[in-house]
Amino acid sequence: MNSNRIPNSKGETCIICDMEKNAGIHLYTSFICVDCEKEMTRTKPSDPKYSYFLEKLRRIKNPPLYS
Repeated sequence: MNSNRIPNSKGETCIICDMEKNAGIHLYTSFICVDCEKEMTRTKPSDPKYSYFLEKLRRIKNPPLYS
């Protein structure tokens, strides 16, 4: 079992498909559902959907680092 997958009983909105899902991963402060994660990792760079995923991932911003 992948420890990065965090089941969430309340559900969160995926930044890729914009649907509320219960399981997925957190990347910084953003949530990506399991279905989108699988689809992204299987998409080849030559596929037109690859650009779509890149555009969606650009919405993720690094959280500020406080010292």
